[in-house]
Amino acid sequence: MTDTDRHLLAGVMGWPVMHSRSPLMHNYWIKELGLTGSYVLLPIAPEKLGDALRALHALSFAGCNLTIPHKQEAMKIVDEVDEVAKLIGAISCVVVRPDGSLFGTNNDWRGFLGSLHQEQPDWRADAGPVTVIGAGGGSRAVCYALLQEGAKEIRLVNRTFERAATIAAELGGPITPLRWEERHDALDGVAMAVNTTSQGMVGEPALDIRLDKLPQTALASDIIYIPLETPFLAAARKRGNRTINGAGMLLHQGRPAWKLWFDIEPVVTPELRERMERSIAGGTQ
Repeated sequence: MTDTDRHLLAGVMGWPVMHSRSPLMHNYWIKELGLTGSYVLLPIAPEKLGDALRALHALSFAGCNLTIPHKQEAMKIVDEVDEVAKLIGAISCVVVRPDGSLFGTNNDWRGFLGSLHQEQPDWRADAGPVTVIGAGGGSRAVCYALLQEGAKEIRLVNRTFERAATIAAELGGPITPLRWEERHDALDGVAMAVNTTSQGMVGEPALDIRLDKLPQTALASDIIYIPLETPFLAAARKRGNRTINGAGMLLHQGRPAWKLWFDIEPVVTPELRERMERSIAGGTQ
């Protein structure tokens, strides 16, 4: 059966989920590649997650993405979780196998790296110290990505020191947990600083950090994509730093999902990036 003969079907589960920009990206690829199918929003309440995941096979879904609040709970439901997802502590992608069993992995780290490599082709993880702010699921994905790329020093700062220390212990490698009061000095001499907290997101206060010790040559990155430019990125840009928002991470985590679901590798084109950013800025799908 050729790609044009099959109906591709996938979606994103969350609660709430109507704000997700994932359908824009996946349906763009379906159309651009001349395929038949749909990527849909799946608003699933937490208590219905198990039933919803088990129903995917009967409904002919190839799989789904997971967003808040399902990424951790799904690990207890699927039949197999790969080592990457176990280390990161969350599933972002579920694959429905032919026999109906469910496989879970995490592509967020691939999304982070894909965005960096596309937007900053000369970026190297071993170019200097990297400060990562926050110790949630996004931080775990970013730290894992940096370790895979050969980072020599990761300074992990979090309000709760114990959470940063736990990530350092579980992921291993050159991760140094730091206390919140050390966050300003943690930017001294870094090659990149990454915000993985929710601070700066629409409706949240700005990230509370001074940038006076951030080198002008350093790259400033934020995994938030609503808004496209957080106060942290705006302040870094005004100082002359290069910046990367979270839209690219969202786009690039979709590519490995397609490989798993459909055995197709789509491309993140400038047109797709422009459409995504225009949708985010305009508040539309």
